Amino acid sequence: MKLSLQEVAEIAGARLIGDGAREVGGVAHAAAATPGDVIFVEHHEQLDQALASGAGAVIAGEFAAGCRADKALLISPHPRLSFARVATRICPPAREPAGVHSTAVVHPSATLGRGVSVQERAVIRERAAIGDRTAIGPGVVVGADVTIGPDCDIKPNVVIYPGTTIGARAIIHAGAVLGSDGFGFVPDPATGAYQKFPQLGRLVVGDDVEIGANVTIDRAALDLTVIESGVKLDNLVHVAHNVRIGPNVAISAQTGIAGSSTIAGQVIIGGQVGIGDHVRIEEGTILGSQCGVPTGKILRGRGVVFWGTPARPLRQCLKELATLARLAKKRR
Repeated sequence: MKLSLQEVAEIAGARLIGDGAREVGGVAHAAAATPGDVIFVEHHEQLDQALASGAGAVIAGEFAAGCRADKALLISPHPRLSFARVATRICPPAREPAGVHSTAVVHPSATLGRGVSVQERAVIRERAAIGDRTAIGPGVVVGADVTIGPDCDIKPNVVIYPGTTIGARAIIHAGAVLGSDGFGFVPDPATGAYQKFPQLGRLVVGDDVEIGANVTIDRAALDLTVIESGVKLDNLVHVAHNVRIGPNVAISAQTGIAGSSTIAGQVIIGGQVGIGDHVRIEEGTILGSQCGVPTGKILRGRGVVFWGTPARPLRQCLKELATLARLAKKRR
C-alpha cells in the first residue's frame, strides 16, 4: 500500500519535515532501505546511518529535528511505536479469501458472519458463532458453543474447547490450545489414587489479545479463567485454571502461571517465570526472567522489577548476591 508522507505523519502521530506529497510503500531497516521505504531510529547515535541510507523517510525523536537532510523526517516522541503503526498500515497482514473450503466440516447449527474464511480440514462444532471477517486456519477445531468475535485470525491447528469466548481482533497462533481441562485432582487417602476434580468452567478472552504458538490456557474448574483485553502471550506460555490476567499484560515465553492466581493490568513478565497458585501480582509490576513466585505471595510496586527465587526487588536481590560473593571470597 502506498501512502503520502502526510498520511504517514498522521498515522504515526509525528511532525513532518519535508514534502508531504511524496509517496512511500514499504518499511525496512537502514541497511536495506530504498527510496520508497520508511525507517526509524530511537537514538541520536543511529541518526547518521539512517540519514546516509537509501530510505525516503526517517521516523526519529526530537533529537533529529534540527538536522539538515535530503530526506523527509517524521519527528515522534515514540519512534518505534510510530514505525509499528505505519508498518501495519503499509504492510497489512495477508488475509485468506472468504468462504468455506470443501474439506472443512461446519455443523449446520454453527453461525458464520460475513466474510468469514474457513480453511482446509477445519472443524466447527454445534452452535459455534464466528464473527465477521474472521479467518479460521487449516486444521483448526472450534468446539461446541464457542464464540469468536470479528476480525480474528486463528492460525493452523489451534484447538478451542467448548464454551470458550474470544473477543474481537484476536490473533491465535499455531498449535495453541484454549479452554482445556485444568490440572485438578483430589487424592484419596485410603488408596493414594487421584480423583479428577470437575473442570466445568469456561475461558473468556477479551479484545485485541495475541496468543503465541503452542500456548495452553485452561478453563476454570467451576467459574471463569479470564484473559482481559490487550493481553500479549508469547509462545509456550501456560495459564492454569481460574487464573485472571488483567488488561495489557505482556508475558514472555515459557512462563507458567498456577491456578487461581491474579495478574493485574499493565504487568510485564519475563521468560521462564514460575508463578505459584493463589498469587497476586499488582498493577504495573515487572517480573524478570526466571524468577519464581511462591504460592500465595503478593507482589506490588508499579515499575518495580522483581528477580530471583523467591522473587524480591531487583536491588535487594543484587545486594544479597554481592554479599554472598564477598563471603565466598573471604572464605577462600
